[in-house]
Amino acid sequence: MLRNTNNNTDPLLSALAQRQSAGQEWASSTELAASTGLSLATVKRGLARLVQAGSLEVSGSARATRYRLLGGARPAAWNDLQPRALRVSEPDRGGPGWQAPSQALRTRLSMPLAARAPVGYRREFVDAYQPNESFLLPPTLAQELAELGRLHEQLPAGTYIRKVFEQLLIDLSWSSSHLEGNRYTLLDTAELFKSGAPATDRDSVMLLNHKAAIEFLVDAVPTLGLRTGLVRNLHAVLMQDLLAEATALGAIREKVVNISGTTYVPTQVPAVLLEMFDRVVAKAQHINNPVEAAFFLWVNLAYLQPFEDGNKRVSRLAANIPLMLHNHSPLSFLDVDRSDYALAMMGVYESCDVSMAVDLFDWTYRRSHTKYQVVLEAVGAPDPFRIQHRESLQLAVQSVVRGRQTAAQAVARLNLPPGAVAQFTQMLAQELASLQAHNCSRFRLSMGEAQAWVDSGRPGV
Repeated sequence: MLRNTNNNTDPLLSALAQRQSAGQEWASSTELAASTGLSLATVKRGLARLVQAGSLEVSGSARATRYRLLGGARPAAWNDLQPRALRVSEPDRGGPGWQAPSQALRTRLSMPLAARAPVGYRREFVDAYQPNESFLLPPTLAQELAELGRLHEQLPAGTYIRKVFEQLLIDLSWSSSHLEGNRYTLLDTAELFKSGAPATDRDSVMLLNHKAAIEFLVDAVPTLGLRTGLVRNLHAVLMQDLLAEATALGAIREKVVNISGTTYVPTQVPAVLLEMFDRVVAKAQHINNPVEAAFFLWVNLAYLQPFEDGNKRVSRLAANIPLMLHNHSPLSFLDVDRSDYALAMMGVYESCDVSMAVDLFDWTYRRSHTKYQVVLEAVGAPDPFRIQHRESLQLAVQSVVRGRQTAAQAVARLNLPPGAVAQFTQMLAQELASLQAHNCSRFRLSMGEAQAWVDSGRPGV
């Protein structure tokens, strides 16, 4: 195996030169990873830089992509190919593998603000998009990710996310809040949710709002689907007690919004904001591939900035709506670097260029899928009886907790088939025995209702 023993020599160019002297001009990224001892992600980033620098020729696409030295290419200084301004994802951090278009975009975005022209909202970015004919993700990638994340069983909408709900609640709440600068750790977030303690500062309000918003989506999406009213209510839950005026919750903004660190100035015309918001949601409704629909919503809601604040938070959670509806792995944005995220958004804001957003989305969706696949395997196959009687179970629990009925009275009201009563009664007893304030939202109960019922001795059980 070829090792890079000279810190001033690019190992990829050395490996390609060695292969060329052995009569093997073309090499894949996998072959170069094996010969250099570098990780595949590091190799891909290095190859993208070398292509951009004009040192390599590329042939093929996707898994058939091959690289060879161009005439005059030499083993250049490795650090010369990594300008300080572009080192947003260090190789040892294991971030996304930035492709050549992303590298070119990062180069443009590394210029000082004064050197970048101010730009406004370009509605043609949405207007020109035709669902199932246009694509923001490369079509082959969208198809690959959709196949990867799909739950292959034929089950009701929202089944996948309910099966990984407890883990997703912590992951997505923390990741999305962390991208906003929240100071809580992942462990702190889990403890906050487990304790059921009230919010004590802005950071805890943000996390508990995320928790409530995800619970809202899990309950509402299977019934309501993707619609503008649902997204506006999502904003209201996410931003409760975080906006100065309650009238701004879920409302299309009428105030001027400026985004720091970018030359992008969002449109400030309420009529345009409302029109484009409706159009974004309408187009997303007609996208067949749920992963493409998720990416479309994520990018366009952040780009439009329809709300007074919290737009990126709404875009991250709303991206999960098509995935929920089609029983695909949810998107939690785990381990996404804040600088990477900011640059990916900035590329959309200033150039309508989704290159970095594509690479970031590809990487984080695969990580999310891997995480929740493990959770699914730990949970095991769903109980068909529970799936069949899920809505009845919810009504029965509500009758006992909220209506103060006995379990027997709650079951009698449901008119279940005679053969199902005994099994359902046993299932209801198990759920009531384990019901706490921190797990009550799946039955559409508030934490206060659940805690009051527990404190009164669990009447009706």
